[in-house]
Amino acid sequence: MSKPLISVVITIYNEEDNIKPLLEATYGALEKLDYEVILIEDGSTDRTVEEVRKYANDRTKLIIFNKNYGQTTALAAGIDMASGVYIATMDGDLQNDPTDIPTMLQKAMDEDWDVVAGRRANRKDGFVLRKIPSKIANWVIRNTTKVYLNDYGCTLRVYKAEIAQNMGLYGELHRFIPVLAKQQGAKMTEVDVKHHPRIHGESKYGLSRTFKVMADLILMLFFQKYFQRPIHLFGGIGLISFFIGGLISFYMLILKIMGEDIWGRPLMILGFIMILGGIQLITTGIIAEIIVRTYFESQDKKTYTIKSVFEGTGRTLKGLEVQATESINRI
Repeated sequence: MSKPLISVVITIYNEEDNIKPLLEATYGALEKLDYEVILIEDGSTDRTVEEVRKYANDRTKLIIFNKNYGQTTALAAGIDMASGVYIATMDGDLQNDPTDIPTMLQKAMDEDWDVVAGRRANRKDGFVLRKIPSKIANWVIRNTTKVYLNDYGCTLRVYKAEIAQNMGLYGELHRFIPVLAKQQGAKMTEVDVKHHPRIHGESKYGLSRTFKVMADLILMLFFQKYFQRPIHLFGGIGLISFFIGGLISFYMLILKIMGEDIWGRPLMILGFIMILGGIQLITTGIIAEIIVRTYFESQDKKTYTIKSVFEGTGRTLKGLEVQATESINRI
């Protein structure tokens, strides 16, 4: 069977009232494309599954989880199941508009983008509880990761399949998908997309997610800079700590030689702590290096990604040989 041009991955959780209009809008938007729709039902407790089975067409796959795993895991499952040349992702709450997908796909194809990300130009969410935290999070992520997108929270994106299926989605990293794609050398652009207010159901997001996002950001920064060489992080900090602790201890030794009582001084305790902490950090870096090497070598993974390979033709090589022989004969 030939691959469809695009696979549309939609995560759904307790969206029974949205399923019919969602599928109708999606099928209508994609009717001129060779497509498949993959719905990931993330452990809903309402009639979401029954509604999907009622209205799905023959190009639709439904993946049903046995419990709620979260949006990142749902996206990962849908992307793994996708067979399209391109993969689009979107939420199932009707706030993303599937009519944007053909335009984004065309841009990716015409201009050879690896990722075309949506930017909610006129966002229909609450200002205090949704827009302000989102703007702060976007600014922090953008300026710390140096991946300059304006809207990390918009799920509507179109990817080349090889990029999407090699990102390694775990935990709650869906907000950082552009960062994961950038680590593979993906070329990304951003376009304005439509955004609608939620009509049915309740939002699954709140202020509590802000702390999770900040924690995941630390992980992303580690992946960006030190994933392949963790000793550069742990070893560097450990050496600084060990050096400062050594200087403090040497200073305390001089005071002891001069006859001062140094026992129990906070500075002496600090010196011991920094020496021990430095040793522990350096040891952690060495262990992390061993784990990273095991990760790559046990799965035959490479530490690099090849974009393309060019091989010259035999005719060209032969032509060069003839030219070289004629030049030698003339000499």
